[in-house]
Amino acid sequence: MRMESASPDDRLTLGEVTARTGMPASALRFYESKGLIFAERSGGNQRRYRRHMLRRVSFIQIARRLGIDLAAVAEIFATLPVDRAPTQADWERVSRSWKRELEGRRRFIENLEHQLVGCIGCGCLSMKSCGLLNPDDDLGRRGQGPVRLDEASR
Repeated sequence: MRMESASPDDRLTLGEVTARTGMPASALRFYESKGLIFAERSGGNQRRYRRHMLRRVSFIQIARRLGIDLAAVAEIFATLPVDRAPTQADWERVSRSWKRELEGRRRFIENLEHQLVGCIGCGCLSMKSCGLLNPDDDLGRRGQGPVRLDEASR
């Protein structure tokens, strides 16, 4: 690996990028095939990555940890420059976008948790009439709990 001072115009080899990011070469080639990162070719047809691609790779790693799929990463990366390093404002915009997505996921999970607690407490014991599994169930409009059993006992 190079020891001289880094320049934004440096081109890094595939090995240097794998060493810096911890990503296997196969993953980098995959991300390149998906248009998430870009490499130029040397005279010997070897990949050379601009230094700012390290940030893209790091961002992909973060997205994976957050459960953000590659299609969403590609959508965001389409708004970032390829020929130069993104600015801090660019990355802040991306972060805000993903923060909104994560907040939406959190609200969804909290709502699901609330429904699950209600489901455990209802005692209906029915997978067919459960309001959580079958939200459009007709029996649900006639009351809570084991509606058929209540009707049969009358």
